[in-house]
Amino acid sequence: MHLHKHLVILLTILSSTLSCSYRIHHEPTRNLLAQNQPKPRPVNVDHYGATANGTDDSEAFMEAWRNACSYSKGAEFVVPRNKVYHLKPITFSGPCNPNFNVKIYGTIKASSHRSDYADRRHWIVFEDLENLTVEGGGTINGNGRIWWIKSCKVDETQPCIGAPTAVSFKNCSNLRVNNIRVKNPQQMHLTFQNSVNVRASNLRIIAPANSPNTDGIHITDSQNVLVFNSVVKTGDDCVSIVDGSRNIVVRKLTCGPGHGISIGSLGKNNSKDKVSNILVDKAIISNTTNGVRIKSWQGGSGYARNIRFQNIIMHNVTNPIIVDQNYCDQKEECPEKYLAVQMQNIVYRNIQGTSNSEMAINFDCSKTFPCQAILLDNIVLRRQGNEGDMKASCSNVMLATRGKVTPHCE
Repeated sequence: MHLHKHLVILLTILSSTLSCSYRIHHEPTRNLLAQNQPKPRPVNVDHYGATANGTDDSEAFMEAWRNACSYSKGAEFVVPRNKVYHLKPITFSGPCNPNFNVKIYGTIKASSHRSDYADRRHWIVFEDLENLTVEGGGTINGNGRIWWIKSCKVDETQPCIGAPTAVSFKNCSNLRVNNIRVKNPQQMHLTFQNSVNVRASNLRIIAPANSPNTDGIHITDSQNVLVFNSVVKTGDDCVSIVDGSRNIVVRKLTCGPGHGISIGSLGKNNSKDKVSNILVDKAIISNTTNGVRIKSWQGGSGYARNIRFQNIIMHNVTNPIIVDQNYCDQKEECPEKYLAVQMQNIVYRNIQGTSNSEMAINFDCSKTFPCQAILLDNIVLRRQGNEGDMKASCSNVMLATRGKVTPHCE
């Protein structure tokens, strides 16, 4: 590549990075006013008939929710510690009165009867809520093993019909989720959908490495989201960011096992998907199939742009850096198509560690919509155990490098 093209790419990346502010590190304004609000009234689910004795506590939870949500002077919906409550699929809806919070101190466990799930997409849903905090140090257990054994990815004789997400936040604003453990989900652990101004911190998200489709944190159609200081160990993506998401920061994440941190997949079924202004900073990724990945199907449109992966340490990762515009997660071969989701203005900076495969860097980009303005800056990846050569594959990519980059494209 000529020097002039190098300079053009670097200036483009610098301009786009400066325009991407990532200004979502502060708490929502409501927290600045909290000291002037009366202390919320505790609403304990036990007082509404929850027994935590192995029977279904869904009706008691709903009655407690309705009471707490409507209390005019503010309330706390309380799940007591040292108890295990069993719930069928349940939706906690707003809007609620101001100064309303959820305190999960104990354990909430999903029903073990698949027949209880008329809605096969969700288990616990929080929707249409504003200025909500969910915290307490408790555990949400999706009881997922009864679903995993019926997954087509585990048993090919089973139909591929999916399973519920353990916890979904939909249409929420000024949301804080802190110090919660989510384990063994039916499918995904935790999703933020069509939400804005979200801070998710101090989360522990845990499922076995062989659990199918158990994404840790899934962000879709949401803006101004900060995921901070959390641990994800799972069978799929630690974090997945898909269409309609922008201004997303993932900082101080410990990931692995799992499939790494993914943007996408995008463009499936010829869809037009847009993702922009993404920062992944100070992550430790260990024993995963991928490190940082962007993936899209052929035939889609839209873009993934203004993305920065920086200050990342990888241990024993199979595909440390990968961009795949020819993603094909199906048995039959995907036909070649002209259109593709445009990948552009992507920075990889200060990434080091080990790969357990020969291919440490792989840009498999579209012939017709090549990856544009990609910068590798101070990338040092070596073979796990220091045995074997390392390679980088760079197809259809406008790439610039700065500092030490190893391996590098030939």
